[in-house]
Amino acid sequence: MVKLNKIYTRTGDDGTTGLGTGQRRLKSDLRVEAYGTVDEANACIGMARTHTAVSHPPIDAMLSRIQNDLFDLGADLAVPDEGKPLDYEPLRIVAAQTERVEKDIDLLNKDLRPLKSFVLNGGAPAAAALHLARTVARRAERIMVALAQDPAEHVNREGLRYINRVSDFLFVAARAVNDNGNADVLWVPGKNR
Repeated sequence: MVKLNKIYTRTGDDGTTGLGTGQRRLKSDLRVEAYGTVDEANACIGMARTHTAVSHPPIDAMLSRIQNDLFDLGADLAVPDEGKPLDYEPLRIVAAQTERVEKDIDLLNKDLRPLKSFVLNGGAPAAAALHLARTVARRAERIMVALAQDPAEHVNREGLRYINRVSDFLFVAARAVNDNGNADVLWVPGKNR
């Protein structure tokens, strides 16, 4: 269990941070960037939930589960698999978490108005906040993919599947809170030429 008694330690004053393995990395390291961006997506979801808590309780409950899972994903990224035994079992994203998000997507998607154009980020405040969270989740995914390209690094493949599915969920959830797509703001190609 995590125990935080002191918030500042001064150990990061040199521009490094500690991974879950104890290894020090630059704060600009791609792995640190990956779990930092996952944390940023989580914060955006927290902002979205200030809109969904009362107006869309079932979606809010789904978002709550995703927020907890995103902490799991951050922990997964913070303890890279270096092929060495550890004194503890590291937390890893598992297929059941991805599958649960897929079920939530299917549940919300069945009532959505079919799309005939791309959706502009907006509509209801909850939808706009969910679209912002979606774009940050997509950035986290791009960073994780870049990290996985480094032969010296290991990224849990299920973690990659999970973050991909989360961004899909956030898109569908944004449409759901936009009156099931009826209040979506659609892109009109060349409208302002």
